[in-house]
Formats: sequence, structure tokens, C-alpha cells
Amino acid sequence: MFLAKTELGAVGVHASSRPAVDELRARITELGGTFRSRASQVEADRRVPMESIDLLREIGYFDLVKPKAFGGFEYAFSTLVDLNIDLAKSCASTAWVAGLLAAHQWLVASFPEKAQHDVWGGNPNALVCGSYAPVCQAEVADGGYVISGRWSFASGCECAQWSLCAAVLPIGEGREKPAPAFLLVPEADYVIEDTWHVVGLAGTGSKTLVLNNVFVPAHRVLFFSETTSGQTPGAKVYDHHPGFSIPMLSAIPSCLASVAVGAAQGALEDYLERTSRRVTRGAVAGGQNRMAEFPTIQVRVAEAAASSDAARKILLGDLCEREATVNEGATISVEDRITSRRGQAFAVSLAIRATEALNASTGGQGLDLSHPVQRAWRDANAVGRHISMNWDTVGTMYGQMALGLEPKGQY
Repeated sequence: MFLAKTELGAVGVHASSRPAVDELRARITELGGTFRSRASQVEADRRVPMESIDLLREIGYFDLVKPKAFGGFEYAFSTLVDLNIDLAKSCASTAWVAGLLAAHQWLVASFPEKAQHDVWGGNPNALVCGSYAPVCQAEVADGGYVISGRWSFASGCECAQWSLCAAVLPIGEGREKPAPAFLLVPEADYVIEDTWHVVGLAGTGSKTLVLNNVFVPAHRVLFFSETTSGQTPGAKVYDHHPGFSIPMLSAIPSCLASVAVGAAQGALEDYLERTSRRVTRGAVAGGQNRMAEFPTIQVRVAEAAASSDAARKILLGDLCEREATVNEGATISVEDRITSRRGQAFAVSLAIRATEALNASTGGQGLDLSHPVQRAWRDANAVGRHISMNWDTVGTMYGQMALGLEPKGQY
């Protein structure tokens, strides 16, 4: 599948045979039935099966935003977000894992070139999971750092060969205070502890990684200050593609938000299909009435459609604006970065609103754990619990900025 290495990396056939976006969208639609049929089992197993990962790999999903130098397509990040919305219509857990694994190809491209060779040099198909909270302290070692501890919420860890483990690095090498950073660690250096038993996004396998005195060479370190500003070692390597210089928090959380938006759109499609032919049976409401003729049902459909449509437009609109900025050679401002965070979180809140409107009127049938609308409702709400998607947290940060206060939060 992949040809010989060049000075920069492994050049694959993808570089000259990049499929059109419409073709990729059609392939995702074709796979939708398979992922939809597996959704209940994915929840029961609490992880996405490798069979699903392999299907997505075959259509090039994990190459979307990967550098061409290592066999990727180098599409704009907004393309991944757009397609991940479509994927999430059939199974939110699958989209959460696949979207993150694909997005992390872009994030790995932010690391120094030597680290990229470590990940993809021996295995061009290598995937990377991650745990973003820098809850552990790294210790200085000769040529790098040593880390130990527990890294939670590592979505899709059983499908990945590497992990991004966030940690706080001590003072040194020009740093006047401790600094958070990502450290790249191969799967042989950590153990997966099964800690994922949840009611939403249950199939993401977001378990805990346990590391004990693991050495990480200095070239596998990426500081938060580099990636949140877009001024990364990788951005300098790929200066032909400005998309690699977008600040991380203007990009990665958009992929997370896409799952809630796609789940809401998928719920609406299922709701319309079921409700258009459903007849009431209850004695109180009066039997044999078509549900589609109830004005309350019609309003709920309108609310869900408007909310999910608006969510998609806000999410993609903000991201495309950030892409336009870097394509023009300009720097994305702090104000724009916080605006992106606002749009990501608000898109999720709209998606939750859409699923709430639908799920509340599914009746007794909607209580079944296998009901797609009820699952989408749980999954969208689970996305909203993520610290990057929580509207109370992100909304106040934007409000602080707008009111002339110092913003406190992740941007």
C-alpha cells in the first residue's frame, strides 16, 4: 500500500490518488448500515471493534488530515469534521473514536519530524489515542523525561498503537515555570485498565492507561504552548500546508463536537422514518391516530431540524474561517480562538436540544436501550459533559473576553 520512504517520510499511493470528498462521503454512507447494525453491540462491548476500524481504514478515513509525506491526503481539517458528522449519524461511539484517531494524525504532524518517523516509520497505518489532562508530573532524565501515573479517558485506546499522554514538565531548558506538554508513548509502554462503564458514548472504550517509569525521549514532546498557538515544529516542516498551523483547540474539539451534531441529525432521520408511519395505540390519547398529524410532533421535528442544521453551520463556519485566516498567511488571534471554542460548545448544546425534543416524544418504545433516538440523546448529552464542550464553562470564558475580563479556560 505504501511506497518507499523519502527524506521526509513514507510516500503512499494516496498522495497521487486522493479520493474526492463526495466519494468519501458516499463510502461513509454505504458503511452507515453496517455501523448502525453494530451500534447496540458496540455499547455492550464498550468499545469499537477492529472490524469497524479496518473498514474505515480501507476507505482512507485515517488519512484525511495526515501529511502526504506519510501517505495521507492532507485535506483541510474541516473536511474531517464534515465527514465525521455523517459518520456519527449511524453510531456516535464509532464516530467519536474514528474522529479522534483521524484527528490525532493531524496532531502527531505537529511534533518534531523525528517523532513522526517513530510513529509512522515502522507502521504507516499506526493510530494514536490520547489523554489530554496533564495530571502527572514528568521527571527529567538523560535525553528526555520519565513519566508514571494513570491517564484516564483514552478513547479508542484498544484500537491504537501509540498514545498522547499529557504531563507537566519541570522548570528547565529556558522554562521559568512548569509547562504542560504531550508526550508520545508506544503501546508497549502502558497497560490499559478497564474503567469505562457509562450511560453515554458507552462504546468509545475511553479507558485508563497506566504507565510506570516510562522513558520518553525529548523529541517526542510537544508543549501545549506550541500546539494551542499553532506554532509547532511540525507546522514548520509542512509550511506548504497552512492547515497544520491552526491552533489545536480550534480544531480537535470541533471533531468532538461533530459527534453530537451527527448523532442529532441521525436521530432526526430515524424519528422521521418511524413517526411518519406510526399510529397511536393508547386509550387516553385515542387509538389509531397518526402521530405525524399531531401539531406537537410537528413542532418537535421543526425544532430538532433547525437546531441540528444550525449546529452544523456554526461548527463548520467557524472552522472554515480559521482555515481561511491561515491560508491567507495571517495568525489566528486569541479572540478568534475563543470564538471557535464558543461555536464548538454551542453547537453541542444545540445538538442536545435537538435530541431532547425528539426523545421526549418517543413514548414507551423510546425507553428501549436499543432505540436509536434514545441512544443519540444519551450520546449527545455525554458529549456535552466533556470539559471542552461544556457550555457553562466555555460560555463564561467567551463572556469574560467580551466583557473585557481575562478569559479563564482552554483556548
